[in-house]
Amino acid sequence: MTRVGIIIGSTRPGRNGEAVGRWVQEVASAHGGGEYELLDLAAFDLPHLDEIVPAAAGQYALQHTRRWAETIRGLDAFVFVTPEYNHSMPGVLKTALDFVYAEWNHKAAGFVGYGADGGIRAVEQLRQVMAHLKVADVGPQVTLSLWNDFVNMSEFRPDPRHEASLTTMLDELLSWARALRSVRNETVPEPVG
Repeated sequence: MTRVGIIIGSTRPGRNGEAVGRWVQEVASAHGGGEYELLDLAAFDLPHLDEIVPAAAGQYALQHTRRWAETIRGLDAFVFVTPEYNHSMPGVLKTALDFVYAEWNHKAAGFVGYGADGGIRAVEQLRQVMAHLKVADVGPQVTLSLWNDFVNMSEFRPDPRHEASLTTMLDELLSWARALRSVRNETVPEPVG
C-alpha cells in the first residue's frame, strides 16, 4: 500500500493549516489508493537546525531528528499543505525539509497552497527544493484563496471545485509514488563524509 504523508506546513497559532490538512486527508481517504497520514509539524517540535553534521551525511545525533527521519523514511509520497508567508513558504516547513536528506529521495510530492493568492509562490519555492531533494513533484496542485475559500479568512469552507483538483493531484501523486518504488528499492551507496 502506498503511504502518503500530509504535512501541515505551519505551526503558527490560529493557523488555517489544520483545517486544510484535515480536508485533504478526508478527500484523500475517500479517494483511496493509499494510506494517508496527517503529519503536523507542531507535533514534531523541530528546532532550527541543530545537527552538527549536514543532513546529506545521514548521521543524525539528536532524538528529534531521528524521529523525523524515521517518519519520512516510512512514507512513499507527500502532500504539502502550505500557507504563503511574505511570498514564501513558512520557515518551519523549510527547516523540516532541511533536517533530513536521503529520507526524501525518490518519492513523490503534491501541493495544496493557501493564502491571498492561493499560496502559489510558496508552492513554486517548494518545487525548487523538491528538485534538490530528488522528489518528483506533480504538476496539478490545489490553490485555496483566503478570500473565496475561507469565511473571514479563518473558517475553512472550500469551493467544491477544489475537490476535483485535489483528486487529480492525488491520481498523479499515487502514480509517481508507485513508479518510483523500484528506484527507492535499488541499493544506494552510503553517503561519503
